[in-house]
Amino acid sequence: MKLIAQNRKARFQYHLLQKLEAGIELKGTEVKALRNGAVSLGEAYCKIDGGEVFLYNANISQYSHGSVWNHDPVRPRKLLLRKNEILRLDQKVKERGLALVPTRMYFNDRGKAKVEIAVAKGKRLYDKREDIAKRDIERRLRARTDR
Repeated sequence: MKLIAQNRKARFQYHLLQKLEAGIELKGTEVKALRNGAVSLGEAYCKIDGGEVFLYNANISQYSHGSVWNHDPVRPRKLLLRKNEILRLDQKVKERGLALVPTRMYFNDRGKAKVEIAVAKGKRLYDKREDIAKRDIERRLRARTDR
């Protein structure tokens, strides 16, 4: 597996409850741009429209050697999932008020571009503060053991 991009904000802003791997429908120049690592998932989110899952605001930069046929960098991209997976995700998002968040994008061992999406629940401000405090404590402990 070759990691292309990771959404670091997702772990800080959400409690990730369940992860799922999805294929992504791409154009030719988008695949070439992914191989160069020109992608950002920072503002990306997923949404279910008409029984299909789409990835919005994922910025895949234009391919540098592309021509007139280059792609739109922030176009909505269809995610490839089975129907029963989409129905299960739709039920969770509607009932519990959860969100679908892309956590990382990578090429699997067969060379196919995949997106890992997570069913997530937004963190409150005090949850974020707890995470920051835990990280600080771990850093201090590591600093003491390194001496």
